[in-house]
Amino acid sequence: MASSKEKLFSDFHPATTQEWMEKITADLKGADFDKKLVWRTNEGFNVRPFYRREDVEGLPTLDSLPGEFPYLRGVKKDNSWHIRQDIKVEDMAGANAKALDILNKGVDSLGFHIAGRDVNAANVARLLEGICPECVELNFTTCQKHSLELARILVDYFKSKGCDLAKVSGSINFDPINKMLVKGVDFTGLVAVAKDLVEALRPLPGFRAVAVNALTLNNAGAYIYQELGCALAWGAEYLDKLVEAGVDATEAAAGIKFNFGISSNYFMEIAKFRAARMLWAEIVKAYNPTCDCATKMKAHAETSSFNLTIFDSYVNLLRTQTEAMSAALAGVDSLAVTPFDKAYETPNDFSERLARNQQLLLKEESHFDKVVDPAAGSYYIETLTASIAQQAWKLFLEVEDKGGFLAAVKDNSVQDSVNKSNADRHVAVARRKEILLGTNQYPNFTELADGKRPIEKGACCSGHECEAQFHKLNFARAASEFEELRLQTEDSGKRPKAFMLTIGNLAMRQARAQFSCNFLSCAGYEVVDNLGFESVEAGVEAAMEAKADIVVLCSSDDEYAEYAVPAFKALAGRAMFVVAGAPACMDELKAAGIENFIHVRVNVLDTLREYNAKLGIK
Repeated sequence: MASSKEKLFSDFHPATTQEWMEKITADLKGADFDKKLVWRTNEGFNVRPFYRREDVEGLPTLDSLPGEFPYLRGVKKDNSWHIRQDIKVEDMAGANAKALDILNKGVDSLGFHIAGRDVNAANVARLLEGICPECVELNFTTCQKHSLELARILVDYFKSKGCDLAKVSGSINFDPINKMLVKGVDFTGLVAVAKDLVEALRPLPGFRAVAVNALTLNNAGAYIYQELGCALAWGAEYLDKLVEAGVDATEAAAGIKFNFGISSNYFMEIAKFRAARMLWAEIVKAYNPTCDCATKMKAHAETSSFNLTIFDSYVNLLRTQTEAMSAALAGVDSLAVTPFDKAYETPNDFSERLARNQQLLLKEESHFDKVVDPAAGSYYIETLTASIAQQAWKLFLEVEDKGGFLAAVKDNSVQDSVNKSNADRHVAVARRKEILLGTNQYPNFTELADGKRPIEKGACCSGHECEAQFHKLNFARAASEFEELRLQTEDSGKRPKAFMLTIGNLAMRQARAQFSCNFLSCAGYEVVDNLGFESVEAGVEAAMEAKADIVVLCSSDDEYAEYAVPAFKALAGRAMFVVAGAPACMDELKAAGIENFIHVRVNVLDTLREYNAKLGIK
């Protein structure tokens, strides 16, 4: 391996950071560097447009190696991961048949969701019939009150089958704190069961008993640093409770599994998983475990449902693919890709097949499993990793100062913080500061929902909606309000027609017509673009012949002073009149009675809601 000081490009003059800045400043032609090129993230730090070796000098993370403490570069020396698919168990025979089928299609990790009433030895035996526990990772989710019973049944089952218990791997998704976040119900009493679970699964060293479902925060719209910071505090809460109950710190840490979500913030997500392993290793190390192996984080990842959409739903495949790439490159232990249609229907064989194949493409064709932590050494990603770690650690300490994660959940500070992020992100989507392709930007002009409706979250495992004692997380997807608006338009039976009255400067009228078509199509309106008109009167006449409900004047700012008022008067109230842009003469146009303007600074969602109301769509 070449030395880091070896001169590989001795023929090239090394440019200093100052020289780069001088060149960039010259190219900006007086524009402010910070405003134009510095990314103000939602994670509590800014990202610059370029990074150099000097930016990572001194970072302790650069000395990390794969498979070595603090495991920033991975807990193992290869990049293999389990391809997981979850199965909702409605009948044991059917779920078993499905499991056996998908095991022949690339899956090597199964997640079974079993109703508490179905947890018994006979059902478990029927469910796992024909499945080799030593070859497949087995994960189970059931009602929290039945988790201990399930654990004991599994141990007995694996013993009865003569399995090598050291080779059996998987988990039980026991996480009463998660239920508190989702349902707002106090499950504090169940936290004590964690000790019994860890002890019950002691014969299965490869089985994790307690889960940290940070995925829930991700699906509720949490920012990356929030998900990670809360996950660390969440895990530390369970670790504290186990150690206080008399469980050895090494065994306690080895019994905890983290389930993370993955957002579409590609490089940030890579950095998140790298930082997560490092920070968790440091936390566990403080408990003085007998082996560094206890400080290894077991991390499962699942693509987010927060950014899934009903309209143009195949774009969900692009979102989940980049998300899966982030997690795979970051070295997670297992990965589940959410089927693209999950937001509006129970995933079918087709969507589940695509979800599996998305991972198979990464592993078998792109060979993502062949290189450990390929992001290592990247000035950008190493800096992101350190920045994310710093912000997450700050949040972790804040939660600890409040008495720990459980106390923070009980005083609603976790839920309120994440729900605020959810609300802020909805505003960002409404203003197109956060883009959802096919929903709030570049929608499919002709698409209809055709009966598709969002799937709401169900009731408690007891079968009814529980009375909330705490604030609950808000799981409204980022696209939900735009979808509600578009469904409102479609369900009204009246699809408004928006006619582009293009006139004047060719470049400006085309650009503004395209902008306006995209803008108004977000509400499901029919849009009619045009090549251009010689006069506003000709444009208005054509719009009336087309039976337009909305006429959008598309021209240049300078020409609006000439065209807008005549067009408005020629229309004479026969349709809604809209000006595409925010010209300097806007006040004069408003004084003449023109009240509708669309441009990049308006709230798209609020504007379209207002237009629906004016058009009589309720």
